[in-house]
Amino acid sequence: MPDPSPAAPPSSPPPRSLVVKITCGPESTSELERLAQGLTVATTALAGGIRVSVWLTGEATRMATPGYAERLTLAHAASFADLRDVLLAAEALTVCSQCAARRELTAESLLTGARIRGAMSFVEEVMDDGAQALVY
Repeated sequence: MPDPSPAAPPSSPPPRSLVVKITCGPESTSELERLAQGLTVATTALAGGIRVSVWLTGEATRMATPGYAERLTLAHAASFADLRDVLLAAEALTVCSQCAARRELTAESLLTGARIRGAMSFVEEVMDDGAQALVY
C-alpha cells in the first residue's frame, strides 16, 4: 500500500555569507593592495545582497579607528575611508580582541559600527552553513 503522507518539500540551501579576514596594514604598497582588495571584495559582496562580516587583525585593526583610513591612499583604488564606512554602516566590521588588546584599543576607541570580538566568534561565523571565508 502506498504511503499516504505527503513528501517533504526539498530543503533550500542555506543563505550564502562571506567572512573576510584582513591581516595587513599599510607597511608597503603590496600590503595596501591586499587591504584594498579585501575591503573591495567585502563591499562588493555587500552591495550584491550577500551577508558580509569583515574581521580586522594585526595592523588592519586600525582601520576601525578614527582618522586612520583617511590617511591611506592607493592609485586606482577606491577610497579606504569610503569602503570602511560602507562596512561600518552595515555593522559588518569586527576587530580581533587580542589584536585590539595588543594595540590598547577598546570599544570606545573604535568608530561607531565596529565591534571587538574573540576567536570563538570568528570560528562560529566561518563554520556557519553557507559561509565562505577569504583571508587577505
